[in-house]
Amino acid sequence: MSHRPFKILGIQQIAIGGMSKQKLRTLWVDMLGLDVTGNFVSERENVDEDICAMGSGPFKVEVDLMQPVDPEKKPAVHTTPLNHVGLWVDDLPRAVEWLTAQGVRFAPGGIRKGAAGYDITFLHPKGSDEFPIGAEGALIELVQAPQEVIEAFSRLDP
Repeated sequence: MSHRPFKILGIQQIAIGGMSKQKLRTLWVDMLGLDVTGNFVSERENVDEDICAMGSGPFKVEVDLMQPVDPEKKPAVHTTPLNHVGLWVDDLPRAVEWLTAQGVRFAPGGIRKGAAGYDITFLHPKGSDEFPIGAEGALIELVQAPQEVIEAFSRLDP
């Protein structure tokens, strides 16, 4: 295995799916005190999500509260309560290139802008014959970290 040309820095987000964002907001916003910082709706991705935050600055973690635009369509963002985990990565294009060469399977869609405005891509939950390494049932989002996050995490390293 060749040298890994990127670094996973930390958790960028978790995404929670359900039939009702309002019920999710009751817990995450009203009870736990997270701030709603935005909303993202995509017919193509079948999602209506409230973007919430805990923490601040470069260590802020996004918590997305998601409900389907249409419960009968795919992707079914509400069928897996913990929909996905997003990880900050310092060099997304190099990570995708290297991981693909190692046999990691990515979900369709490639690198694109995510709901929060960062470049993102998803590791596929299952491997295939061509790309045998999957996330064993989980959906993992790789998120290009902005420079301030990269610098903040680099100060943590001894």
